[in-house]
Amino acid sequence: MLKTPPPCKRTLLVTGLAFLFLAAAPCIAQSPDLTLARDKNWLVIRGAHLPKGEIRINYLEAYCRTGSTTADWHDTTIGHTTELILLSDDAKTMKLRCAVKDGIVVEHTITAGKDTVTFAITAHNPTAQESGAHWVQPCIRLGDFTGYDNKGKDLDDYLPKGFIFLDGKLARMSDIKPWAKEARYIPGQVWCPKDVPRTDVNPRPLSPLVPSNGLIGCFSGDEKMIFGVAFEPYQELFQGVARCVHSDFRIGGLKPGETKKIRGKIYITPNDVAALLSRYAKDFPEHQGK
Repeated sequence: MLKTPPPCKRTLLVTGLAFLFLAAAPCIAQSPDLTLARDKNWLVIRGAHLPKGEIRINYLEAYCRTGSTTADWHDTTIGHTTELILLSDDAKTMKLRCAVKDGIVVEHTITAGKDTVTFAITAHNPTAQESGAHWVQPCIRLGDFTGYDNKGKDLDDYLPKGFIFLDGKLARMSDIKPWAKEARYIPGQVWCPKDVPRTDVNPRPLSPLVPSNGLIGCFSGDEKMIFGVAFEPYQELFQGVARCVHSDFRIGGLKPGETKKIRGKIYITPNDVAALLSRYAKDFPEHQGK
């Protein structure tokens, strides 16, 4: 038969358990767990473990036409509005609907996990006219994540934290050579995959280098975390002037009545490049060996 401990021992036991719980509480509060919010045109990813608690994405910045590499930006973009359809009570699932001015409708289901955000996108053309919507820009702002002042004047200060993959290896943006510097709009840098026409990307400086895969991202200011993003199909990888990175996804136009599916993934993980690449390879097998 179990004996009840004397009062003094019971007090010590309870006190000890309470101490362990309180000691563990900060770790629990800071454990990776992402949620979603909508603030005007911003998709906000929130997590207690993130620098300043959140990452903001201009979602979506623009729907774009072909022939964009040398075109005026106002001629490239097709106007659109985005409506919040659903945000679940646990802030884990969000549904958005974009009405593009040429008539197409694009539905977005966005799901937050422990360390990922998943995008399931359906673009449909209900009209009798072909759509010129060819590619789309989610603008991911990473100044806070990389530890740089979003209002600083040096727009390239965060480049040592950014990366793409060249010749199968991670390349920090600050180390990439050559670095293109001429375009309709400067600064910035665009990397175009080999299966996308080089006439159809952002009108920022276009690198002659072809990325090994569709993963782009950056390291946190303290180098303890990695942010990565990929879409399939993707139009370009882009380093922009708002301390942002882009994996801009491709629609490729829509014929009357046509529907296309796009998917994407954001990873916010501990700094383990090999583990990130392994997950990316499973999620995007079609990007491997391109």
